[in-house]
Amino acid sequence: MRPVNVWDYERLAEEKLDANAHAYFAGGAGDEVTLRDNVAAFERRKLRPRMLVDVATVSTATTVLGTEVALPVLLAPLAMQRMAHPDGEEATARAAAAAGTIMCLSSAATSPPAALDSGHRWFQVYVWRPRTKTEAAIEEAVASGYSALVLTVDVPYLGRRERDVRVGFKIPEHLDVQGELFGQHFDSSLSWRDLEWLAGYGLPVVVKGLLTAEDAELACEHGAAAVVVSNHGGRQLDGVAATLDVLEEVVAAVDGRAEVLLDGGVRRGTDALKALALGAQAVMIGRAMLWGLAVAGEDGVKDVLRMFQKEIELGLALLGCTSPAGVSRAHVR
Repeated sequence: MRPVNVWDYERLAEEKLDANAHAYFAGGAGDEVTLRDNVAAFERRKLRPRMLVDVATVSTATTVLGTEVALPVLLAPLAMQRMAHPDGEEATARAAAAAGTIMCLSSAATSPPAALDSGHRWFQVYVWRPRTKTEAAIEEAVASGYSALVLTVDVPYLGRRERDVRVGFKIPEHLDVQGELFGQHFDSSLSWRDLEWLAGYGLPVVVKGLLTAEDAELACEHGAAAVVVSNHGGRQLDGVAATLDVLEEVVAAVDGRAEVLLDGGVRRGTDALKALALGAQAVMIGRAMLWGLAVAGEDGVKDVLRMFQKEIELGLALLGCTSPAGVSRAHVR
């Protein structure tokens, strides 16, 4: 049967992926408490619809960092996508362009930045030692027309993901991974001063991986154009809060000085609407996109984005909103 939601794609992807790949994409750190709680947090929040509002015309369009997107759902950086499908990141980029949204390419991708020439693209930055490889990748992204740099700040060391340990995870030999994900290659000396280094490339800097008001404040003080409330999909420090549960704290600390995005646990258009109601400009999806890619390549990612758009459109109408801009704190309890 044709999948009708992201959960269907997840089940089909588990059947299709080998144990090595599935453990990597599906797993979280430790006991996976945070992994599960990211999803459960959306279940705890309830929408508050308003009636007898003219919703004859509803648009899901919005803007993120000045870029018009067809829906408030962006594609999060996710490493080694060719491990899920032979077309990997290039298929994902084409799907994002077709859907009218932004794809963020991981710096541990299986395609270099220059290989993606479709649509609006951001480049996610891991900082390795020495920094020469990181700098070369950023320069390639800038030259290739990427419009923002997304610094992932929650990986001074890689989290312990026990599903990977159990299957003896290995990167398939045929994959050409652009960066180092395993071993002690991350630059654990990275600090807030390095935002100035990144800003020197002339693109907006997005700080991804914040969970506290204190760090949101520091990000704004050091010039971040946007922050992403993220716990790395529950893959780094198990036992931290679900992203939706700390979103309002971060939004209040940012206080309009930067845009706020969220990832982690987003599986439905209604999840995106709950995040918007709590102050996010948009959400980012990782696993939801990956399951579509694993099952049907570019068409699978397109279908997942179509599902999100249709669910958001219906949800907006039933909330009594004609666009994402109309969603407010009054729409969620």
